[in-house]
Amino acid sequence: QVQLVESGGGLVQSGGSLRLSCAASRSIFSVLTMSWYRQAPGKQRELVAVITVSNTTNYADSVKGRFTISSDNAKNTVYLQMNNLKPEDSAAYYCNAVTATTGAYWGQGTQVTVSS
Repeated sequence: QVQLVESGGGLVQSGGSLRLSCAASRSIFSVLTMSWYRQAPGKQRELVAVITVSNTTNYADSVKGRFTISSDNAKNTVYLQMNNLKPEDSAAYYCNAVTATTGAYWGQGTQVTVSS
């Protein structure tokens, strides 16, 4: 079983930055994608950013140009650098890993709150 542990959330003012980390408990064999999702109260969980095994990245339109997803395979860690944060970015952020052999994994989430 693989555990994903997010960290780096917190309270920041509008325009500020945070970097989220997602550490896997061990190397995830046959991983296809690593992603960040977020869910605000009363809203559906939405995809924020994804990075594939070939390092292709994709972003939600709402975060393009502000957020950057990256990975450090040696550390089994994925990052989400969030700049120019807005109040509408406030949500619980979840890490997700999809593999070709053992399905998908989710972290427990980390809260991001952006004050105006």
